[in-house]
Amino acid sequence: MHQQVKETLERRTQQYETRANKAKKRVAFDVGDWVWVHFRKERFPAQRRSKLLQRGDGPFQIVEKVNDNDYKLDLPGEYNVSATFNICDLPPFSDSTDLRTNPSQEGG
Repeated sequence: MHQQVKETLERRTQQYETRANKAKKRVAFDVGDWVWVHFRKERFPAQRRSKLLQRGDGPFQIVEKVNDNDYKLDLPGEYNVSATFNICDLPPFSDSTDLRTNPSQEGG
């Protein structure tokens, strides 16, 4: 009976994983790629003190791949934060992508 319960649990877990990961796409960057940086309130309190301020900045170049989820960016010193970011905070850069609240703004 224990073996049957264990097999059922493993089968159900596999089904849950398949359903949960069905819509996820695997994103990976290489050294030299350009990405945006998403401003989180916890990490960038000065840049996110109002809902009307920009939510991202960039593009910045990837300098080093720490592991599959973490990348080190060529970030200017004005931000005063670590240059290592999780992949969930790094949307890929393309010419048509602009994360600024007002696209007519110059700079960031």
